[in-house]
Amino acid sequence: MRASIVLAVVSVLSLVAGAQPSIPPEPFHDTLRGTTPLADEAKPPLIAPTENRDVLRARAYAQQPPTIPHKIDGYQLDRNANRCLACHARSRAEESGAVPVGVSHYTDRAGETLGHISPRRYFCTQCHVTQADAKPLVGNTFTELQDVRLPPAPLTEKQ
Repeated sequence: MRASIVLAVVSVLSLVAGAQPSIPPEPFHDTLRGTTPLADEAKPPLIAPTENRDVLRARAYAQQPPTIPHKIDGYQLDRNANRCLACHARSRAEESGAVPVGVSHYTDRAGETLGHISPRRYFCTQCHVTQADAKPLVGNTFTELQDVRLPPAPLTEKQ
């Protein structure tokens, strides 16, 4: 008896569920792949051209490495040569008009000042990057630090 009641309830529920109109699922959309199905290969976007304006950009946070404001295509940057130092070495910066390498790049791990670029700071593109004039892939709500800080609290008599 119970089995027939359960079977009847299940069959009624399945009929009610089947009677509702089905909504077609939205196609999968990924910010990088677009609507290309996962099994297919997406066509990659064109690489945006590198900016070459020699304009120093503001930094978004303390200790942010400055960006590279010019093209570096074809620069040799390996253990045998560093093309960046042809202009940015402190001994050549005045002559070339380039921003000299920061003093921090001449200190070793122990904090001692060296007479040459520290080996841990030799490969510039570990931290410094070129910029491209490209449309952002996703929205950004980043707020600079000075915009986030709270105003100072008013002084009271007890302070």
